[in-house]
Amino acid sequence: MFIIPLFFGLIVVAVVAAVAIYNRLVVLRNRTNNAWSQVDVQLKRRHDLIPNLVETVKGYAAHEKGVFEKVTEARAGAVQAGNVADKAKAENMLTDTLKSLFAVAENYPDLKANQNFLMLQEELAGTESKIAYSRQFYNDMVLNYNNAREVFPTNIVASMFNFAGKEYFEIEEAEKEPVKVKF
Repeated sequence: MFIIPLFFGLIVVAVVAAVAIYNRLVVLRNRTNNAWSQVDVQLKRRHDLIPNLVETVKGYAAHEKGVFEKVTEARAGAVQAGNVADKAKAENMLTDTLKSLFAVAENYPDLKANQNFLMLQEELAGTESKIAYSRQFYNDMVLNYNNAREVFPTNIVASMFNFAGKEYFEIEEAEKEPVKVKF
């Protein structure tokens, strides 16, 4: 007589635990998706600033056509990138081409003094900082989510309901090298 209520009690506890675990995974997945949306917002802002920056520099450095084409192509690739890994790769390429654009700008003192250029450069620098913060926040959310879905007993519920792992937004090895400053 005592075994039947105990059995049902254990089933109720197991169901409540499974529901709690499932709900926690859903919350973490949604937070991770929200964090990615924040990264996407900053990347969109960056993509919107770049054409204005290129047009401003073009007026001063018309013969630097190759640099402008590379920046434009890299921006188009970044806008069209789909998943996190592709987007990270495209954004890293865009960062490299922007470095070459700013290197071209260094050769034109009038451009460096242009208020529009300075404002765009400052906006882009602020956006880059926001992207870096958003990347970090997203990667923190991915870590929390992936850890939660891989630990026992959560991994059982995660596999039952197909909670897939999330990818980190990583930078390429070339970007990890220290920046060289020349005077």
